[in-house]
Amino acid sequence: MDFNMKKLASDAGVFFTRAVQFTEEKFGQAEKTELDAHFENLLARADCTKNWTEKILRQTEVLLQPNPSARVEEFLYEKLDRKVPSRVTNGELLAQYMIEAANDFGPNSPYGKTLIKVGETERRLGGAERDFIHSASINFLSPLRNFLEGDWRTISKERRILQNRRLDLDACKARLKKAKAAEAKAAAEHELRMAQTEFDRQAEVTRLLLEGISSTHVNHLRCLHEFAEAQATYYAQCYQYMLDLQKQLGSSRGEMLPGTFVGNAESTSPPSATASPTTIAAGAATGPAVPIIPVVPTVIGAPNSAPAVEALNPSDVKPPASGTRKARVLYDYEASDSTELSLLSDEMITVYSLPGMDPDWLIGERGNQKGKVPVTYLELLS
Repeated sequence: MDFNMKKLASDAGVFFTRAVQFTEEKFGQAEKTELDAHFENLLARADCTKNWTEKILRQTEVLLQPNPSARVEEFLYEKLDRKVPSRVTNGELLAQYMIEAANDFGPNSPYGKTLIKVGETERRLGGAERDFIHSASINFLSPLRNFLEGDWRTISKERRILQNRRLDLDACKARLKKAKAAEAKAAAEHELRMAQTEFDRQAEVTRLLLEGISSTHVNHLRCLHEFAEAQATYYAQCYQYMLDLQKQLGSSRGEMLPGTFVGNAESTSPPSATASPTTIAAGAATGPAVPIIPVVPTVIGAPNSAPAVEALNPSDVKPPASGTRKARVLYDYEASDSTELSLLSDEMITVYSLPGMDPDWLIGERGNQKGKVPVTYLELLS
């Protein structure tokens, strides 16, 4: 192998000179050329941008893929320039299990039908999650990575060159101060002029790159808007899917659960006035036991008084001889029409149910005021 010994010796000499200059600066034995305040601000702004971009990138990756093993696998595929294999989302996997269980239990049984309905919704939720992850990866994560792996690497490289040019410049200044003979001074002055020219040129190149951070912020701002829009779309889809599922389950609840018992448990937020009693009962498993009021079951296909109760003026309703209860209001509730009773948090009212009445509602009395009240807003007392 052919070595250029002169170039090797010259490079070694330059490296040694820079090392000496750097060491003397650290010990305060040599002067250091300072950059202007504007340049220092640009450097600080660039470092701040790089640090926060890294943190936002990493945490967004955690948000989109909470599994650290899966993130490492995706990283390796990306570094090997290979396509990341398609991965089933948790929602899609849950949907698969539910549908397979429904087939085993009997797809025409009440439980099997519900499993299929919920499973199909979970599949749609999983698909929406997949679309959101794909959109966020392309429109948000990729630009952040491109900055760190492209623009920032270029800035870092030019900053290192600028640092070397500054060390060369300061070393030339030190040699000029030490020069005694006229010939040595002339040579030192010539080297200083060349070093100053190289330093100024490199400083201008670095300055332009640092000022480009403003354009980076504008680009990342646009990407951030797209990320927020994608996330809003994702959550709106999930909300609509769950509303559709709630309607499906609500329409078939009377068919699958002809006899329903109503109860409620402690909650940290106001539930929907149309929340399913089965949901409330499920929450009671983790809360204190609360007495329940039995509701007279409605026989499908047989005449009942449900329509009459809905159309009945609450002021004409008389409480039954037995079955009235005291209830504490958990949350404020504003009546939607004249048949309902508005509620204030922590007040006490008397409640009771009527045959054929919607199990999600009770008749509430406060003094001379009567009206329907949502059972999920009440704590029934013994």
